[in-house]
Amino acid sequence: MGTALLAALAWSGTLGAGPVSPEVATVGRTIAEAPAGGPLMISSPAFAEGAPIPAQYTCTGGNLAPPLAWSTPSEAALVVDDPNAVRGTYIHWIVVGIPPGPGSTGDGQTPAGATSLPNSAGQAGYTGPCPPPGTGMHHYRFTLYAMPATLQLAPGLAGAQAVQAIAQASTGQAQLVGTFGA
Repeated sequence: MGTALLAALAWSGTLGAGPVSPEVATVGRTIAEAPAGGPLMISSPAFAEGAPIPAQYTCTGGNLAPPLAWSTPSEAALVVDDPNAVRGTYIHWIVVGIPPGPGSTGDGQTPAGATSLPNSAGQAGYTGPCPPPGTGMHHYRFTLYAMPATLQLAPGLAGAQAVQAIAQASTGQAQLVGTFGA
């Protein structure tokens, strides 16, 4: 097993805080084995890998979900989280049921045909980056998980429990990381 794969599995399984490894965080790079049948990628026209997330996608602006583009060979789930949050990883957005193939969204949109689950704030939708003042630069991970077609998440699953179930069932993942600081 390669170093990048071990790092990716450690990050996805523990949901722990810590710095984001440059090996793991690359636009459109598959960080675990991609399922057969096509690439697994995620990117955004609003910000590049490792770059600041524009204010309109944070609590200081419109608090809109940024536009995204992806490709997935199977159904997918999207998790946006902040591993640098003061009280442990904070989950900003969970989206399940993203159809296979290439896709994209505009400002503030949920992927077509998909459903948002409750995040760490208990809201079913996107909550933009909003780190407390004085906590420095935070890294926001937009992780696209390839999911098996037969996966059925338990009803009422939300927050960290939903993310854990998604990560454990995933057959591959790709990640985009943006930054925002207070």
